[in-house]
Amino acid sequence: MFVPTGLWRITSSGLPSSGTRPTVIFNVVALRVRHEREFDSIRTMPARLRHDQIMRSASEQAAIRQDVFHWLDDVFIGHGGYEIHHTVLKSYTWRGERLPLLDTGRGIRNPEEFSSTLTIMSGWKKNQYEDYESDNGWVTYHYRAGEGGDNIKLIRAYENRDPIVYFRAVREGYYLPYYPIYIAENDPAERVVRFPLDEGLAVLGDPTTYSAAQKRYADALVRTRLHQPIFRARVLHAYSGSCTVCELKHSELLDAAHIIPDASEHGVAHVTNGLAMCKIHHAAYDRNLMGITADFEVRINSDLLLEVDGPMLRHGLQEMHGQQIHLPTRRTERPSQDRLAERFEEFAKH
Repeated sequence: MFVPTGLWRITSSGLPSSGTRPTVIFNVVALRVRHEREFDSIRTMPARLRHDQIMRSASEQAAIRQDVFHWLDDVFIGHGGYEIHHTVLKSYTWRGERLPLLDTGRGIRNPEEFSSTLTIMSGWKKNQYEDYESDNGWVTYHYRAGEGGDNIKLIRAYENRDPIVYFRAVREGYYLPYYPIYIAENDPAERVVRFPLDEGLAVLGDPTTYSAAQKRYADALVRTRLHQPIFRARVLHAYSGSCTVCELKHSELLDAAHIIPDASEHGVAHVTNGLAMCKIHHAAYDRNLMGITADFEVRINSDLLLEVDGPMLRHGLQEMHGQQIHLPTRRTERPSQDRLAERFEEFAKH
């Protein structure tokens, strides 16, 4: 399309934004009749028609949603991610076009060219909306105040069963993504929607009617999908993304190890019950081949100390014996010495 020298913006009324006359500077001699007709066709185009042209087709919207999931797989799971900064989430592009995945001011991302909601998020700071996650793995998310497009698109995502992304804040500016999420319930009277963090929970139905077997299954899903990712994010952040034993910094090779196992009654998913460990030290700790005293000293199983093998055993484990672990800077995030002592008693039996 021809664009003469100069700039203008077409408003929803179909008129240039500067008033009754377009603020366009151009060479009148060079302007051709064909170009005048093209400009007139844009200026007089009905607002409805222009809106219809910017709305993406249903197939393209579905393709973008799937691409977002693949992109999150790559930038988050593929790199061992434990949290994503909001600037990264706002950098997503579709075929060269920037399409931010977060709207931190609104808490819901409804691109103008989408017919239903793309993403929603929980806030880190307290706000007017009392969104919450239940212990059973279901999230209650409130409509925005008033009526209008955001709520309409949110309800449409429920009606169409369009998959969305739920970004859960783990600290200021950092999020955990849950996807694909399907809104399972819409309550217009309470002005909320509800959804499970795993489709398996939706299949089980009402949590109040679970059988004993269903409850065990649901509890395992909640630990895996809700508690463990948040626990890992907070523990790895506390240890600055490095192993407490060897200081390895590749997050894709790091785990959040429980001091007291999460299957125990007091094995809470709290940062003081966690240690950031590389996978070899996590495995050794879980199998009582390595212990950590209440004074933060590494101990290696006596039989393992005497074993002769390759450099991995010598450098990775035997040389760690007697070393002090690396602790979080913030004292409130350091491992509980009482829990370390309890766990070390178990190690000492082997």
